[in-house]
Amino acid sequence: MTTPLIDPFQRAISYLRVSVTDRCDFRCVYCMSENMTFLPKKELLTLEELDRMCSTFVRLGVQKLRITGGEPLVRRDIMTFFRSMKRHLDSGALKELTLTTNGSQLERFAQELYDCGVRRVNISLDTIDEQKFADITRWGRLPQVMRGIEKALEVGLKIKLNAVALKGFNEDELFTLAEFCAARDMDMTWIEVMPMGDLGNEDRLDQYWSLDDLRARLAERYTLSDLAESTGGPARYVRLEETGQKIGFITPLTHNFCESCNRVRITCTGEIYTCLGQEGMSDLRAPLRGSESDVPLENAIRDAIALKPKGHDFDYSRQEVAGQMTRHMSHTGG
Repeated sequence: MTTPLIDPFQRAISYLRVSVTDRCDFRCVYCMSENMTFLPKKELLTLEELDRMCSTFVRLGVQKLRITGGEPLVRRDIMTFFRSMKRHLDSGALKELTLTTNGSQLERFAQELYDCGVRRVNISLDTIDEQKFADITRWGRLPQVMRGIEKALEVGLKIKLNAVALKGFNEDELFTLAEFCAARDMDMTWIEVMPMGDLGNEDRLDQYWSLDDLRARLAERYTLSDLAESTGGPARYVRLEETGQKIGFITPLTHNFCESCNRVRITCTGEIYTCLGQEGMSDLRAPLRGSESDVPLENAIRDAIALKPKGHDFDYSRQEVAGQMTRHMSHTGG
């Protein structure tokens, strides 16, 4: 049962992203509604079940584990899970344990995360303007996030900022954000806004800012050198020669990065999504809870990987959103 996970297109699955909660202390306008109805706690995988799930994937060849949410650090007692996962780093089976966070709890948890073997984190931050930050996160406070960033850097964590490119919102901060990151030796990735979930009063089409345009503007001030390296995700990277930092571009709408996809996502309720841009999923919670043996879970994982599609269908052409997802990012995990 230790045969590696290979999908129908001969891609080895070595990267698992696991949502540990659908809850968040922000209400970012492109991610969730302001008045969210969260899942009953009994539907969520317990921390022990998350351990068993992740450990099974590690046994089947997953080498990179990213913890997501919602906001993963608002899950009660979440550090017990990180401490438990450290054993896979110590054994060498797991090469990297990391997380994506909004940064609100980093001041509190940065040192403990480092002690658990986490060496780098991704922080979602679309603006460093305090008023705009309050507007887009609805509930967030920028000074709290800034203190988290400084604490994370202080304890030795490497930080990459993730920013969603939003027309008319952070276009004017393109260079400000680049300079902010360069001054702290942080890399940055820009992400095109994706058509997922209830848009409420927000029109995702009007928000769309092509990263081709963003890159062209960046090149007006900096010398951009394309990099061949990959961190195991969908980003394409350049180096800004003047600062030495890496800037990534995730373009699910203008470029297709599916050929090298090596990842799957597990929701906080134990559903596996083998493609972020497809609705198809399989339930892993039932086999996990239905047997003390891991064999039914392993079989269910392999069955799910066998259904992994070749790619996704996001498209903003002809002024309409094709392939739009009905679920929120906070449900699937960032």
